[in-house]
Amino acid sequence: MKPMEKRCMNAETVDRIGKDVTVKGWVHVRRDMGKLAFFDMRDRSGLVQVVLVPSELTERGREVMKDIRPEFCLAVTGVVQKRGAKQINPDLETGTVEVLAKDIEVLNPAKTLPFEIEDTSGVNEELRLKYRYLDLRSPRMLKNLEMRARVIQSLRTYLVGQGFLEVETPTLIKGTPEGSREYMVPSRLHAGKFYVLPQSPQQFKQLLMVAGVEKYFQIARCYRDEDARSDRQMEFTQLDLEMSFVEQEDVLRLVEDMMVSMIKEVAPEKKLTFKKFPRIRYQDSMDQYGNDKPDLRKDKDDPDELAFCWVVDYPMFEMDADGKLTTAHHPFCMVNPEDEEYLESEPLKVRAWSYDLVLNGVELSSGSIRIHEPEMQRKIFDILGLTDEEIQAKFGHMIEAFTYGAPPHGGAAPGIDRLVMLLCNEQPNMREVIAFPKTGDARDPMMDAPSTIDPKRLKEVHIAVERAAKKPGRKKI
Repeated sequence: MKPMEKRCMNAETVDRIGKDVTVKGWVHVRRDMGKLAFFDMRDRSGLVQVVLVPSELTERGREVMKDIRPEFCLAVTGVVQKRGAKQINPDLETGTVEVLAKDIEVLNPAKTLPFEIEDTSGVNEELRLKYRYLDLRSPRMLKNLEMRARVIQSLRTYLVGQGFLEVETPTLIKGTPEGSREYMVPSRLHAGKFYVLPQSPQQFKQLLMVAGVEKYFQIARCYRDEDARSDRQMEFTQLDLEMSFVEQEDVLRLVEDMMVSMIKEVAPEKKLTFKKFPRIRYQDSMDQYGNDKPDLRKDKDDPDELAFCWVVDYPMFEMDADGKLTTAHHPFCMVNPEDEEYLESEPLKVRAWSYDLVLNGVELSSGSIRIHEPEMQRKIFDILGLTDEEIQAKFGHMIEAFTYGAPPHGGAAPGIDRLVMLLCNEQPNMREVIAFPKTGDARDPMMDAPSTIDPKRLKEVHIAVERAAKKPGRKKI
């Protein structure tokens, strides 16, 4: 068997002048000039120009030369040579060199594409999502994915350096009414029972604090059965973190330092409006800005200005659409000690030790100091109207855990998708920084999901589907 040639990435060709190389990738653009042909070869590292001279090619190379067109996947063996002074392309990283092809192997031909991939920003989004694997070949989308990877790596490195332990938590969990509607997963082994997909690792990260982990984080996938919009997906990614033996300011300071460090590392061209993020009381924000997500940029037309701020002192409770008392964040937030006297008499006056991180008018993160005492946790559930039986069935495991020396703890969960969206200047469309997002009506056109399930499989998980009744059609006239 012929030994496989060592591949040379396109960006490396500038250091290989006069040497034989094998480059592999996709034809980006082809140009014909009489008997000669040129094409730009694309790989993850960038573009390099390939020159096709029939007399320099093998028989195989001459045979396939005429058929090559954009997006063919090729392996090209040739010699790297310097371009003449007039042929240098200063806009290309490899613009001082080119590869004189000696042999061409077509690894896979390509059909005519449904759209041009040089810039897909103006292409119909439904079409882009149907052919997402082609959309992701475009320079802008690849750049967004690379930024996302660098952001996550920077955040992870920072937290590990601060002594945090990365711990994965389950994605098949018990359903609890702690916020949005949950995605349900039927159990095959336990007829009539269901898991849910986590809205967040909220309970597990608190239990890790009870376990003595003290400093935890993970890049967590979360799921909420909500209506999608441009800056919200039903499945999303957050940097989940929790710390023991901390007060609110400890959490704010850590997240603040982490964000500043990350911005300097991955987006040094961005300008921070505030070196120290302002703290704004929730009520002051509502009174002054009319919302709890103030945009504090000095120049809102400057895409490189980043104005972080904290909104603090959120209400512990609010009234839902049905006039029922509920929590503004979730029932595990610690009550501000100054307001504890109002818990039973005037709960709407009670503030929580909760906080949001806002960037350029977009909510990035919610967090809070948590309840760690079983009596206080039970009291919150009582105020929300849960019976003893409901508390035990839904949250008994948490209350019991708190009886075993649970430490004071708190944390936050910055959203990765929104953060990267802002750093890539893709606001307000979060789908531009997610590899395989859903549409606004929760579909995946590429995979054709959601889809129907074989009745046999439904029977295995003890599910019967009730079909919606067809509406009577109009009578033909």
